[in-house]
Amino acid sequence: MAYMSQEGYDKLIAELKRLEGIERPKASAAIAEARDKGDLSENSEYEAAKEAQAKLAGFQTQIKEAKLPVMVIFEGWGAAGKGSVIGRVIKSIDPRFFRVKTMAAPTAEELRYPFLHRYLLEIPEAGKFAFFDTYWMNEVTTQLMEGELDEHDYKQRVRSINTAERSLTDNGYLVMKFFFHISKKEQKKRLDALMADKNTRWRVNRDDLHENKHYKDYLDVYEQYLSDTDRSAAPWYIIDASNKKWAELQVLRFLNQGIETALKNHALAAPIRQNIFPLNPIQKLADVDLSDKTLTKEEYDSELDRLQKELSSLHNELYRKKIPVIIAYEGWDAAGKGGNIKRITSALDPRGYEVHPIASPEPHEKARHFLWRFWNRLPKDGHIAIFDRTWYGRVMVERLEGFCSENDWQRAYNEMNEFEKELADWGAVVIKFWVHIDNQTQLERFTDRQNTPEKQWKITEEDWRNREKWDVYEAAIDEMLQKTNTTYAPWYILESNDKKYARIKALRIVVDALKKACKEKDN
Repeated sequence: MAYMSQEGYDKLIAELKRLEGIERPKASAAIAEARDKGDLSENSEYEAAKEAQAKLAGFQTQIKEAKLPVMVIFEGWGAAGKGSVIGRVIKSIDPRFFRVKTMAAPTAEELRYPFLHRYLLEIPEAGKFAFFDTYWMNEVTTQLMEGELDEHDYKQRVRSINTAERSLTDNGYLVMKFFFHISKKEQKKRLDALMADKNTRWRVNRDDLHENKHYKDYLDVYEQYLSDTDRSAAPWYIIDASNKKWAELQVLRFLNQGIETALKNHALAAPIRQNIFPLNPIQKLADVDLSDKTLTKEEYDSELDRLQKELSSLHNELYRKKIPVIIAYEGWDAAGKGGNIKRITSALDPRGYEVHPIASPEPHEKARHFLWRFWNRLPKDGHIAIFDRTWYGRVMVERLEGFCSENDWQRAYNEMNEFEKELADWGAVVIKFWVHIDNQTQLERFTDRQNTPEKQWKITEEDWRNREKWDVYEAAIDEMLQKTNTTYAPWYILESNDKKYARIKALRIVVDALKKACKEKDN
């Protein structure tokens, strides 16, 4: 696997596109005036489309073997013909390896999750296609037109989308984005034709009619969005949709060119991006003093009762104010994560939280972006999600056991910071715990588990093997803590040689963070 700089990567992509003859009109020019389709006859268009269909069919085996996930996004004017083109494009593809999804307006339930949530859950598995009849563009531009997004919110949405698309392409996805353009006159003609037939009248809604009536206003919004989200990793292709056969041919040709380029680039490593988020300094594990971090039983019982009562009250307030909470636990084996989690959940309404024990990814999870399974487990607003092991496995066990490439785990630091920033911008409280013990304490707990029949299920051969790698794991953990201790999602080290001390410290941190969030919600 070859490695290169960001500059080198961008230059290669640009050159490959030039050599492949991919010429994309600028969004502003293409939206204002569709490019000339030449003097192709109807018959020649048909033959060219057949040839392009055959070429697309021939790519299927290569896509499967390369485990290339392909996302094809169709946006455009109402009545521009996206649906009919999708229907013709998929004819040559094995139906076992694609699906078509229409992203409608978000439901009330979907609005309780981060903006990206419902979209990222739909990404395809490696080696498969996903075709989308509208994706996140439609939601953003509709809300912008209706005044539901101010300039600040719009820019934040655009940043989220650009970050998500870049992260997908960095992780091996091909993202093809098509905008179907027709004139105001052509749109009016098609809408009138649909309205005139009782069997197709249902296909025209008030939004379509409003779009045509205010064509210029929508044009300005679409043009702005296309310009703001046109990036080298996921460029826009503007489709002249005035002729449906020609539109099909354009899509097929661009799609084939994109797949061909992606297959050539698939073995290349994506660039390692520099962290742009504010970081706080944090101790190395070797410098953490564990000696005097203890509590008496009386101190523990008194504080446990007080803090759990306070947390119980705060849980009700979180629900009322619709504040989501993510509590992430990492730590040494036998450090006491389970007991720590139990003391938190004991104070919570069971209807308002969920604990996610994270093990090795299932095949369908492994076949997608590594963060997909965590997006799939996020809480809705007002609820709490607790993770027993987290996305940080990417830079610990996956890194050290060779389950991902060096480029994968090196990129992951920034990708995880981006993920947590998205959660924080959504309004979530993100709390991350490292449950810490020393080497000798782990040995004593391992031995106790092994020698106690009712505890033997807690100890495995893998635990003993990992223990032999204590030093390399410690170095990786120190790097992880230093590179991901952001101001908006900080790490807290729980000194857990005395489990009682660690439990009380965790409860105090959670209570303080939730009190702060509730107070800020009122301001």
